[in-house]
Amino acid sequence: MRDALDRRALLGAGAAGAAALLAGGAGGASGCARERDDGRTVSLWFSYGGNNRKVLLELVERFHAAQDAIRVHAVYQGDYFEGLAKLRTAAFAGATPTVSHVVGEIVPYLVEAGALEPLDDVGADVLADLVPELSQQGSYTGGPDAVYALPFNRSVPIAYYDADVFAAEGLRPPTTWPELRQTAQRLLGRNADGTVTRWGFECPIDWWFWNALVGQAGGALVDAAGRVDFGGEAGVRALELWQTLVHEDGTMKPPPGRDYNAWEATNTDFLGGRVALIWTSTAFVRYLEDNAKFQVRAAPLPAGERPAVPTGGTMWVMPRPTPGVPVSPARKRAGLAFLRFMLAPEQASYWATSTGYLPVSRRGLADLEAGGFFREHPNHRVAVEAVAAARPWPWHAELFRWQREIIQPRLEDAVLRARDARALLAEARALVGGT
Repeated sequence: MRDALDRRALLGAGAAGAAALLAGGAGGASGCARERDDGRTVSLWFSYGGNNRKVLLELVERFHAAQDAIRVHAVYQGDYFEGLAKLRTAAFAGATPTVSHVVGEIVPYLVEAGALEPLDDVGADVLADLVPELSQQGSYTGGPDAVYALPFNRSVPIAYYDADVFAAEGLRPPTTWPELRQTAQRLLGRNADGTVTRWGFECPIDWWFWNALVGQAGGALVDAAGRVDFGGEAGVRALELWQTLVHEDGTMKPPPGRDYNAWEATNTDFLGGRVALIWTSTAFVRYLEDNAKFQVRAAPLPAGERPAVPTGGTMWVMPRPTPGVPVSPARKRAGLAFLRFMLAPEQASYWATSTGYLPVSRRGLADLEAGGFFREHPNHRVAVEAVAAARPWPWHAELFRWQREIIQPRLEDAVLRARDARALLAEARALVGGT
């Protein structure tokens, strides 16, 4: 994976930077060529490996079997952030794919830049069937009436714990912040020389989980008056909780690396028995169940003043060939046909149950309930029920920049280098002209 600073520079590149990348041949997108607008070919850029890639390609083949008018050419583009950088490059080359999926935080920027095609024509029936909290309208406060993003691999953060260890220690999953501290202290294991043999808690030092804590503390990125204050006092309390667990209690292991390296390190520590309680995405429920040598159980995140989680994952989008230039009718019809297929209850449920991501179809969700799926897979039920605590993101063109350039580095400074949380968030607010 590229150096994090290089990636932030790439993601923040404007037209000149993207043009330089094209001229130099660096960062070019796989399959970055102008596609035919014949209405018979859909280019799909995706960011999955492993089982998720396998399931997605299975669904593409199901689409081919269901009709013979349209062929989907699916091309892997790296992780979410690498795929986004390649999409930016393709936009300046006039060579965007018909359909792709992007992280939710970048959607407002892409819409305001005129880079996305409206998707309302996917059909009123499809839009009415979407799980509200996971749709564009439910995922953001404010924003346009038009639909530019449709839910695909959607998730929320939850806790996972080693049920065997919890039973042996006589513990139950924590439901409040004080209980989290107490549980982590009980779970911590040390040798006689003080060496940690098992950490009490682990969570990536990541903006997503910090947002969960901010919401639990009663805050939001943007206050009721519309000021960007990054949670205000709630943002500080959220960050100080991590600092307490790491530096005062000594119970939380901050995973090494950043972005998905940190997430992978968390999962690896959990599966290796080096920690018995972690926070990560609902998306990993199948992976953790399939690879653990112990009984994995899921639980909602503990509440502060209230239960709260952010939504995560990606949304389906239809990039315009060039910002401000609408997609041709033939290309749009083909892309919408594929999206209708993917959002239908059968496909949406197959994707969710095969990967661990959340079901996005209400009818599909009802069918899974009626068929007994959640009785047989209680961890999936925890994931689905956690959506009730989802709090929307603010619709703001700078949301992605807040994440990557302003907040994320300061979270790491606060937790890994023990810098003052209040001062760091004051710096962040100053950078965006907040209070």
